[in-house]
Amino acid sequence: MIREKPKPLALYLFTENRETGKKVIESVSFGGGAINDTLVHLATPYLPFGGVGPSGIGSYHGKFSFDCFSHQKGIVKQSTKIDFPFRYHFSQSGLKLLKKMMK
Repeated sequence: MIREKPKPLALYLFTENRETGKKVIESVSFGGGAINDTLVHLATPYLPFGGVGPSGIGSYHGKFSFDCFSHQKGIVKQSTKIDFPFRYHFSQSGLKLLKKMMK
């Protein structure tokens, strides 16, 4: 019945049966949740809080918020002191060398 609806932001299951808990966690897609509690899931900064699909994007709380809303920008810094002409489109030997390296 749960899988017939949109993915929930959180799922809170109340059960004393370990197999039931394991089955629900493994078979239902949801952002996060708790077994036999609700407030602890939302209150702890040590677990991410966020949804999947239409219920939300990302994970928030503590460091998870910083990681979610930060963009890591990859930069390659190349020296201009040494340059190899074969890297450029006008080089006759560049394409040949590239093809040899790709084999």
